[in-house]
Amino acid sequence: MQTPETEETAINLKANLYKTDFYAWTRQQSDLLRNQQWNQLDLPNLIEEIESWCIQERQELRNLLSILIGHLLKWEFQSAKRSRSWLATIRLQRREILKLLSENSRLKPYLEEALPEAYENAKALASGETNLPLSTFPQQCLYTLAEVLSDRFYPSSEATNDHLMES
Repeated sequence: MQTPETEETAINLKANLYKTDFYAWTRQQSDLLRNQQWNQLDLPNLIEEIESWCIQERQELRNLLSILIGHLLKWEFQSAKRSRSWLATIRLQRREILKLLSENSRLKPYLEEALPEAYENAKALASGETNLPLSTFPQQCLYTLAEVLSDRFYPSSEATNDHLMES
């Protein structure tokens, strides 16, 4: 039978493992969950980690979207400097976003919410990499999410750059 003192000691040991050996703590928590040892779980830290994971997934999606839109802006507003590198980045970011969404389908509704902040980040990225003033870019994103994620969408693509998209 556990006394308040032994229960407090068990809580301190769990918290200590969480702070000193995160990998061992995660293995321990997954074993406890698997074995349905609910009263042994380090609930405060487990809850914190789950919430943190959700935040990180949303942040990753927002970052990928920012890079993708930033390169679409560069593609549109500095068309004379289009390169295979930009094309590769656009393709890779699209692929990574779609992969993340397929692995975490609950993130799909977040796309619409993430777009305004991702666009602000994208303008800063495009401005910094092109030396164009921020005022060059529209206040709000003119691309739809469907366009941004479509492997056929390249803003203001000119026939002279079609050869880049064929490869």
